Amino acid sequence: MARTPSNMLPLGTQAPDFNLFDTVSGNNLSLNQLKGRQATVIMFICNHCPFVIHVNPEMVAIANSYSKKGISFIAISSNDVLNYPQDSPENMTIHAKNENYPFPYLYDETQDIAKAYDAACTPDFYVFDADLKLTYRGQLDDSRPGNDIPITGKDLRHALDCLIENKNNTTQQKPSIGCNIKWKNK
Repeated sequence: MARTPSNMLPLGTQAPDFNLFDTVSGNNLSLNQLKGRQATVIMFICNHCPFVIHVNPEMVAIANSYSKKGISFIAISSNDVLNYPQDSPENMTIHAKNENYPFPYLYDETQDIAKAYDAACTPDFYVFDADLKLTYRGQLDDSRPGNDIPITGKDLRHALDCLIENKNNTTQQKPSIGCNIKWKNK
């Protein structure tokens, strides 16, 4: 299993706009339609990555908890489905239902959105404030498959709490580690 780190997009970056197919609702949805009142969390994930599978329950718990506080959660899969058919939109729909995703699960067929966000791995987490300026990027927490560190979501939770409480997040932001995004061969 490859261990690819996040690229760590510069803080303050404006969230790149998108309009992507949501495999949960069957509709195309834009960032403007989905953004949260307080903040927006964008997560690059996929169905088959062991790193994502490892954190799925905590991602769902955080989304269920913080969505009540005006924070929107958006999952995006950008993997090449020709070479990784388990990540197809049809399988994304099934996966989202099985995992009880309380957020849209968007399909980035062209991979343009992953490139716009400089996403490198799954999972890769981005937190944008109410003005869609980047305030956090990196890991959910220090837990990885096989390292026996409990999954708490502490890094992402802290970033969200700082936004809600209007405090600066002075904690070091660590890159996420996961499977590389499966880029299409051009």
